[in-house]
Amino acid sequence: MPRHVIQRWSLLFSIALAAGCGDGSSVPFEPQELQCTISESEIFRAQVPDGIPALTDPRLVLPGDPGTEAFRDVDRVVGVVRGDEALAVPLNIFWWHEIVNVDLGGERISITHCPLTGSSIGFDRSGFPAVDFGVSGLLYRNNLVMYDRSGSTDTLWPQMSLGARCGAGAGSPLPTVSVVEMTYGAWVTLHPDTRVVSTSTGHDRIYEHWAYPYGSYDSPDNSELLFPLFGGIDPRRPPKERVLGVRAGSGGIAYPFGALAELGSKAVVQGSAGGQEHVVFWDEEAQGALAFHTHADGQPLTFAVSDDRIVDLETGSTWGLHGIAIEGAMEGRRLEPISDAFVAFWFAWPRFFPDIEIWES
Repeated sequence: MPRHVIQRWSLLFSIALAAGCGDGSSVPFEPQELQCTISESEIFRAQVPDGIPALTDPRLVLPGDPGTEAFRDVDRVVGVVRGDEALAVPLNIFWWHEIVNVDLGGERISITHCPLTGSSIGFDRSGFPAVDFGVSGLLYRNNLVMYDRSGSTDTLWPQMSLGARCGAGAGSPLPTVSVVEMTYGAWVTLHPDTRVVSTSTGHDRIYEHWAYPYGSYDSPDNSELLFPLFGGIDPRRPPKERVLGVRAGSGGIAYPFGALAELGSKAVVQGSAGGQEHVVFWDEEAQGALAFHTHADGQPLTFAVSDDRIVDLETGSTWGLHGIAIEGAMEGRRLEPISDAFVAFWFAWPRFFPDIEIWES
């Protein structure tokens, strides 16, 4: 990072904490020269820039290769498919790095996860060719704020705001790419040729599940947050329950994992957000909820669960959790994932999308 950028950021951060998202100290953000389109009183500093080191072009390996020994089948991963390439980033990696900048399927993308809001979102960096996203050390509503560690622009991107909110680019959107969350074992079953971000990151971290650095923070009923949340926590669902949200403007539809599990080990839910129809596939064993458009090759489809299989009623074809038909007349056809759908803890959804509605079984 150029010296002038380091000097500017040193004005914004006066504390350096151990790796992690802070110790709960409520230290307000001092914007200095960076003008924001969001409430600056809700921005707190928890780290120096790159105190949590983002990964750029990390080592990618196949399942079972050296560098994957720390990952259990039940551990969660963020998965992405671009073209014919599949990639899994275990949350074990994200606890310590939060951002992975990578070229996949010929596209420049960033896969991100904030442990404090439980939010996993993918972004298309192709419109920002010089930008290398890093962890700023700032938190907005307890959510990761990204910055450009290449120094090419003085801009801040709160992850769940889905765009630039402070600095030179404030107000510009950051396009999303579809990512999903599920267990490592389920992802590898669906994508046996997937690559995985290796634990050989060049950083001295412990990536085993028992080294989760936030204690009981992610327990669904745990209402404790590390930094203030103005407006408080919406009590309609457990604060740290994982929720798949299908976003539409300032709202959308929230699908709580707990409500989906009430439907059984497998379930499908037809819904609509912003006038656009979608279908959600749920698999309890995979602990995954994925949202898709309801057309394949231009044909509208209706889905149901029959004999523990996801099928479409028009052709009787069987569909996998990944939205690919695995048997029947539609075999090999794909449903298009909804890029504006992602998983986050419940408490964060109403704070970023105040008009969101909760789906109920």
